[in-house]
Amino acid sequence: MRITSIDQFRGFAILLMVLANFLTDINTVPAWLHHSHDVGLTIIDLIAPLFILAIGLTYNLSFQRHASQDSLGRAYRSFFTRYLAIIGLGAIASAAITVYEVNSNGVEWGVLQAIGMAGLVTLAVIRLRTLYRWLIGFALLGFYQFMMDRYWLEIVLKSPHGGFFGSFSWAAMLILATSLSDFFHDVEHRDKYYPLAAVLLLAIGIVLAFFIPISKNRVSAAYVLVSLGVASLIFYFFHWLSVRFHLKSRFLTAWGKNPLMLYVLHYVFIGLIFLPGIPFLYSEAPLWLVILESIGLVGGITLVAYWMERKNIVFSI
Repeated sequence: MRITSIDQFRGFAILLMVLANFLTDINTVPAWLHHSHDVGLTIIDLIAPLFILAIGLTYNLSFQRHASQDSLGRAYRSFFTRYLAIIGLGAIASAAITVYEVNSNGVEWGVLQAIGMAGLVTLAVIRLRTLYRWLIGFALLGFYQFMMDRYWLEIVLKSPHGGFFGSFSWAAMLILATSLSDFFHDVEHRDKYYPLAAVLLLAIGIVLAFFIPISKNRVSAAYVLVSLGVASLIFYFFHWLSVRFHLKSRFLTAWGKNPLMLYVLHYVFIGLIFLPGIPFLYSEAPLWLVILESIGLVGGITLVAYWMERKNIVFSI
């Protein structure tokens, strides 16, 4: 059974990810609509954790459903194949970006690779009890922070998503997200424990930021906890709107049902604008053109999302 508030939140997350990726290489948009270069936090830096949380909210439920309908072994194989495929799609997208010289630093470890690796690491612990996943998530985050500070910093800074080593931190975020989701799916105690845990994550992250730089580029422990806390509270707001006002946005739901395919599709759109090699069309586009192109991007992908929803085509993530 699909949970409407999760579909809508996932759609909201993927919509923001698409817009953020589109705007990232446009020089005329304000600085706060770009990722921070290293230490610091912008609104855009909070978007990827929204999607990580969206994955975490359904990861355990989806795995249990696959195991009960088929077998435990096939559930593991299905999830392993799924997240390995996401890494592959990310590699293809990164290679295409490099070929067309959008990125001169070589093939990057992009967001899809980070999500894929996080999914694989989480798969190894998904059947453990909630408490154990909390402990493993924090332990993995601490391990990454220690290793990054002492040995990996130079390598991590070469990629906007922390590169391969940064995947350990993204995995910690996803494991913590699955633990947090257990509180949400516990209907009896949901409104007590879920928001409390979200606030505690945010508070711990803020305190940690006084000692550890908060940085998406480093995928630092402070960044992981602050952004996951913020994402969790935003989702809880979506849930409240769904319960209190019966919010049902077909627009967001359609985006949320096929996030992976829509995310890949947006690269095609950006490529069509970039390929002519005219800066006016993309990197140096004036604000009015950026707005028109953003509307075209969202509108075109929405039509595809509606078509896939009408045809009942769903690709899980």
